[in-house]
Amino acid sequence: MSDMTSFEPENPNYDAEVRYRFAQQPYNLSIGARVTDVKPGRVEVVVPSRDDLVQHNGFFHGGLIAGLADIAGGFAGWSLIAADRGMLTIEYKLNIVAPGLGPKLRAVGEVVSRGRSIIVTRIDVFGMRNEKPVLCTTALQTLKVMKLPAELVHEND
Repeated sequence: MSDMTSFEPENPNYDAEVRYRFAQQPYNLSIGARVTDVKPGRVEVVVPSRDDLVQHNGFFHGGLIAGLADIAGGFAGWSLIAADRGMLTIEYKLNIVAPGLGPKLRAVGEVVSRGRSIIVTRIDVFGMRNEKPVLCTTALQTLKVMKLPAELVHEND
């Protein structure tokens, strides 16, 4: 995912907004996820391995992988929108191409198409094998941009 198109964020405080919105979502915190990188149209999220996040073979659970892809793509889109906007995932499709294993999963979401009301992202999720990243999932996601009610607009300082 290195030939990403350059996008201009509508919110000059996009990094702080992404991190603030990420921390507001209990699911993100419950799985131990953390944002490790934010750029316009690109967000990276990491989840460390825990016993409650793996399935019977010791691989990260597919539901967690799908959720992590949705999170990384959604926040990649959020990095580009105005401060009075939010978004919802309206569709995503993923292919798990290898087991998610290792001490952590790393998801990289990147915007591939940006319209006024629809954003499309691509997400790659990597596990680790022999201390090297291994692609375990690739996904495409469609996001709907929407105006937030005034009480939900976050004022960055």
